[in-house]
Amino acid sequence: QSALFNFESLLLVLLLTICTCAYLRAQFPSLLDRNKTGALGLFWKAARIGERLSPYISICCLIFAIRYLFPANA
Repeated sequence: QSALFNFESLLLVLLLTICTCAYLRAQFPSLLDRNKTGALGLFWKAARIGERLSPYISICCLIFAIRYLFPANA
């Protein structure tokens, strides 16, 4: 199934996008800061979400990791 039709996969893609953008902004700040508007501005916004909500994002990453390591229907 596609990530668009599976809610859990969609959440995982969003979570990984937020984590990746926050990491890239920490390593290369000018890469995302020059694109604050437009379509590429979504990545800047994802980086801001990752920076400001980092404890909650990391808890969500742990939950997804545990969920994938120990699946319920296995």
